[in-house]
Amino acid sequence: MSLAQRRTLLEFVDPSLEQSVTNGLDMVERRLYEVVDTGDEFLTEASSHLFKAGGKRFRPMLVFTAAHFGDPAAEGIAESALVIELTHLATLYHDDVMDEAAMRRGAPSANSRWGNAIAILAGDYLFAIASELVADLGADVVRTQARTFARLVHGQISETVGAPEDADQIQWYLHVLAEKTGSLIATAARLGAQLAKAPSEVVEALAEFGEIIGVAYQLSDDLLDIASDGDTSGKTQGTDLMEGIPTLPVLFARTSDDTSERLRELLSGPVAEEDLAETLRLLRESSAMDRAREVLDTYCNDAKTIALGLPECPARDALLGICDYMVARSS
Repeated sequence: MSLAQRRTLLEFVDPSLEQSVTNGLDMVERRLYEVVDTGDEFLTEASSHLFKAGGKRFRPMLVFTAAHFGDPAAEGIAESALVIELTHLATLYHDDVMDEAAMRRGAPSANSRWGNAIAILAGDYLFAIASELVADLGADVVRTQARTFARLVHGQISETVGAPEDADQIQWYLHVLAEKTGSLIATAARLGAQLAKAPSEVVEALAEFGEIIGVAYQLSDDLLDIASDGDTSGKTQGTDLMEGIPTLPVLFARTSDDTSERLRELLSGPVAEEDLAETLRLLRESSAMDRAREVLDTYCNDAKTIALGLPECPARDALLGICDYMVARSS
């Protein structure tokens, strides 16, 4: 991913911070290919499949940014960023199998190309590499990574099983996002600051920021799936709708008294391609979108409040910019 594309996510106002984070990301990009190159051509191709499809590298970007609240040159920061990204990529292989997804980042998913067994094993291989790398970072980091992985799995199970009948559907969904998405982004911020030897209260605040902004990131994606025009966002319209994924606007539409019967019918399962345009139009006109945006605004404001409590520095300004970006990208 180019620097210009990265800057749409994390706005840098300080040249030295920008250069430091960019150098770190370039290092992660190189190391991703190095650690999966075992000499087995097929395994290397399968396990690097998602690297080649690109990505914002948001999690390692957050590691390197959080490190600027301490010593950004401290040992272990770059390796922790690599561990975080490998873990994230591994979960994508497994997610695509769970969701039976045909595409990932504009390219055929690993499961559609090689089958579910290879996709699962490729994900397992990336988890194994991440585990080997994290072992060199000390027992505390290993423990943090293990707890994060447990939360990721818990979130996936919760999503797969679904909410109990008596549960609040909205709160359950937000809980799943915190487990599946927020937990790893929280760990990215935590490890960057912790390994940089930032004060403990700063480490905890950054971890809290990461979890909240991680949920906001997914909520922003939920809105983008519906509000995007498809040409400027880079995201295909209605992907979640056609896959039957109950995102926040859909959950609000299903539970709102003012939702039309036609929209309820369309949202009762995966939306057929021939019904997509109508579904998108009705959703955009519904109160569900406004309610979902209000939830996103709340998360972004909460994250911004935490960031404002951090020591004043260019890294803090960059975190504040992330909050604004999350709102702006789905408007």
